Amino acid sequence: QVQLVESGGGLVQAGGSLRLSCAASGRTFSINTMGWFRQAPGKEREFVAAISWSGGRTVGADSVRGRFTISRDNSKNTVYLQMNSLKPEDTAVYFCAADRSGMVHTTAPEYDYWGQGTQVTVSS
Repeated sequence: QVQLVESGGGLVQAGGSLRLSCAASGRTFSINTMGWFRQAPGKEREFVAAISWSGGRTVGADSVRGRFTISRDNSKNTVYLQMNSLKPEDTAVYFCAADRSGMVHTTAPEYDYWGQGTQVTVSS
């Protein structure tokens, strides 16, 4: 099994920045792609960004492209989401996910492991 623990969420004003981290433990050798999703109250979970094992390929949702950057440090089994120019509509619980397949997926059902989520609140 793989355990994922997110950190770095909080309250920030519009235009501000936050950096989320997700640390993996357990059978980390089985992990390939890692991603971030978010879920706002009353809405479905939506894709934010994903990164391949090597970091050579990243994919981001249109809504965050140019503002959010995903990266990873395999020596620390950690993936990051740098969020800049935050907007109130970015308010959500952010979830880290890991996939064993090696494909860079953008849909939640393709991911095998999930963290518990961290709250990000952006005030106007």
